[in-house]
Amino acid sequence: MHPGFHVNHGYRCGGTPFARESRESQQPDQHAAARAIRVGRVTWTVGFDLDMTLIDSRPGVARAIDQLGAEFGLPLSGTTFADRLGPPLATLLVEAGAPEDLVPALVTRYRALYPTIVSTIPPMPGAQAALAAVEARDGRVLVVTGKHAPLAQLHIAELGWRVDHLAGDLWSAGKAATLREQGASLFVGDHVGDMNGARAADVFAVGVSTGPCTADELRAAGADVVLTDLTEFPAWLATEFGTITA
Repeated sequence: MHPGFHVNHGYRCGGTPFARESRESQQPDQHAAARAIRVGRVTWTVGFDLDMTLIDSRPGVARAIDQLGAEFGLPLSGTTFADRLGPPLATLLVEAGAPEDLVPALVTRYRALYPTIVSTIPPMPGAQAALAAVEARDGRVLVVTGKHAPLAQLHIAELGWRVDHLAGDLWSAGKAATLREQGASLFVGDHVGDMNGARAADVFAVGVSTGPCTADELRAAGADVVLTDLTEFPAWLATEFGTITA
């Protein structure tokens, strides 16, 4: 394996055991977020994962992986691959059956193909409203994703979102340093790896069950609260912090 591509075989969802870094002795406190942050119109930071949290990248990723498999003569299923989004690309490729010695070339080609699918990838339901709810409280928006940063930036530009800071190529507890450095108070994600990252950074973990992980899996990984999707986020934020007054 090329030294630049680390394959991590943990943190799977869908009935497969995953590494757990949550604080098991601590019961979730649904109002801990409000106590941890000064309520009102102040500057604070909310972090979001990207794939399957803010954007539904499955259709585009599936097409790119199918093309990748065809070019390299590998039996890669784009649909199966896209249903497991979350871990790093190199990890998913190996778990999909790609030979490890081919992974660097596969990653390079995938990144070259990726810009052609960006315009076909929609935001997740409620994504725009969730970002707007943070902005309405004078909050900063932070995106911390396992996606290669230049590719993540293409999505942000395509959708016209205001994002104050983007950090890519980060996974699971590896997201913690950026969350701490950026002063995040909340981190919103769809994967147990996101919950591990929030816990490692000691920030309030908001799970959304729009990705490969169930609500129970997110809670087991340390989510303080789990929402069905981002359409529930503005109302949850208002309940947690109160409505905005002029």
